[in-house]
Amino acid sequence: KTAAEQDPYADASVGNVTGSNSVNVFLGLGLPWMIASIFWATTGDNAEWHTKYDSMEGLDFLGPLGSARTQGFVAEAGSLSFSVAVFATCATLSIIVLYVRRKLCGGELGGPTRPRWASFCFLLFLWFLYIGLSSWQSLSEKGGMQCPKV
Repeated sequence: KTAAEQDPYADASVGNVTGSNSVNVFLGLGLPWMIASIFWATTGDNAEWHTKYDSMEGLDFLGPLGSARTQGFVAEAGSLSFSVAVFATCATLSIIVLYVRRKLCGGELGGPTRPRWASFCFLLFLWFLYIGLSSWQSLSEKGGMQCPKV
């Protein structure tokens, strides 16, 4: 709070939040993947793994298609491109909000009550939109929900 109050534009605070979230994402994604990789590398043969992945295309780095492949951690491609597109859109809109707030309110944080709450509600909406759309896409790929026909 002190850094945000002392810096006229709160750049250090915004940078700190961004850096902190980046570390959380990198650890939140990287650590489980590393643990899964170590688990599958050290686990003995698993018949269920071979049934699922021995005949799957695109895993040539584990061995030739149709043969008994080397067992390893496999993360199947899913809705990543859709999720990245939604994230990029929400991130761009968030940066636009920060830019507009700097021009109209003199900074990104604080300011008059109405613009402060309007920004909060819009950014919260973007967060729910991202979670909702990404979840909907992921579930529709797995057959849990049906996508509407366009």
